[in-house]
Amino acid sequence: MSTAQENDVNLANFGPLAGLLGVWEGNDGTDISPGMPDRMMTDTESKYRERWVFQLITPHVENHDQKLRQIVCDTNAWRGTPSTAGKHAGEAFHAQRGYWVWDPATGMMLNSFAVPRGIVINAGGTVKPDATSFELVAEAGSETFGICQNPFLIENFKVVRYILKLTLNGDGTMDYHQDTQLQVKGRGLHHHTDTNHLTRQP
Repeated sequence: MSTAQENDVNLANFGPLAGLLGVWEGNDGTDISPGMPDRMMTDTESKYRERWVFQLITPHVENHDQKLRQIVCDTNAWRGTPSTAGKHAGEAFHAQRGYWVWDPATGMMLNSFAVPRGIVINAGGTVKPDATSFELVAEAGSETFGICQNPFLIENFKVVRYILKLTLNGDGTMDYHQDTQLQVKGRGLHHHTDTNHLTRQP
């Protein structure tokens, strides 16, 4: 490994991304979704468990003058929790894959990810190197922190705004609140929210 590569894996260079690395699991998620009117009325439907896996990528990416630090993230979620039961308990209902990127020169952080429903989100914000809590936002129509989605979603469940608030608690846990704002055909604006408390695994 070269000196440059060794410098890349110095986690201090990854700023706020360093605190995310590892495997995180949470069994107490709550999903409030504008699906079928009677679909989210039970704990089995609204509760979920999930697993986030953050892995380091080296060397850093160079976009001309930009020297970006990045980690890859895979997220999977399943209906129900160990205390619930029902026909949907244990059913996989969400997966996404993407990259978290930080630019040390400007403090820009990106969460760029794709969900296999034909939607890609590039949420961003400005974050300090030692930040343990941050908010990333994407808006439909933005050329920088934007949202791209398939024609069916545009017509029926258009995502107009996405907000992720995440806090690393310093005790090996983290909390997040995600608000996906949807323009639902014939029903107006709805907030699809997801929250969970996750613990870093050994």
